[in-house]
Amino acid sequence: MAKKQTAGRDNLGEFAPKFAELNDDVLFGEVWSREKELSPCDRSMVTVTALITKGAFA
Repeated sequence: MAKKQTAGRDNLGEFAPKFAELNDDVLFGEVWSREKELSPCDRSMVTVTALITKGAFA
């Protein structure tokens, strides 16, 4: 079983509680854990590629 993501709540819980909830529950809970649609390896490759190319065309 995957570890529950709490970084948003730990760092932003008091300052921006709704953002922390969306970050932890929606982004890392619902979206990131979709293993049927995309394997963890492929998901990581997409993330790394997006981070590498982020400023390439700006």
